[in-house]
Amino acid sequence: MLRIENLAVSYGAIRALHGISLEVPAGSIVTLIGSNGAGKSTTLRTVSGLIKPQQGSITYDGARIDTLAPHQIVARGLCHVPEGRMVFANLTVQENLAMGAYLQRDAAAIRQERDYVFSVFPRLQEREKQLAGTLSGGEQQMLAIGRALMGRPKFLMLDEPSLGIAPLLVQSIFAQIVAINRSRGITILLVEQNANRALEIAGSGYVLETGRIILQDTAVALRADPKVRSAYLGG
Repeated sequence: MLRIENLAVSYGAIRALHGISLEVPAGSIVTLIGSNGAGKSTTLRTVSGLIKPQQGSITYDGARIDTLAPHQIVARGLCHVPEGRMVFANLTVQENLAMGAYLQRDAAAIRQERDYVFSVFPRLQEREKQLAGTLSGGEQQMLAIGRALMGRPKFLMLDEPSLGIAPLLVQSIFAQIVAINRSRGITILLVEQNANRALEIAGSGYVLETGRIILQDTAVALRADPKVRSAYLGG
């Protein structure tokens, strides 16, 4: 579904990604783990067209997308839930969800997607008229994922969905990520500092360190790897 080959990205004179390559099979959950500053968010921002690479290629659903504008990439069914949630604080929950459907023209399909989002995250329906800025961190994360689902994605990129969220809600959000993948067949690329939790739900993963992929394997093998356990799993 997604193939990144020899991708290099720089911020001015600073090289953030050093020719990374990875693949995400259709229908899978793949996780990208690593410490702060490893280049995880840069990878997602480059895939979604927000950053232009210096070299390499990004192929999505059989076609090159690394020259496309972000809105063209979204139109192809690839949606990005950014780190920090980035909800529209002064808009209601309902209005935020409507923003996620801005490329959709079928009113019935938009209603259907909204109903699906409310079935995944019932709390959003309870707070439909509430301003997004007044929601808790966990509720804002639900809204950010729900807003992306309104775009009817085939591929979802999630950047740090557990960041700053109460442990109980983290459990709920990860359960829903799995449900979205299984019920809709949506392919997921998950960036997550909580490596243990990410590897529990992913089928395979990549370890990114200072802009280079140093390990790739099944999630089971990565969880058992002594280097991964020592550096990212607390033992």
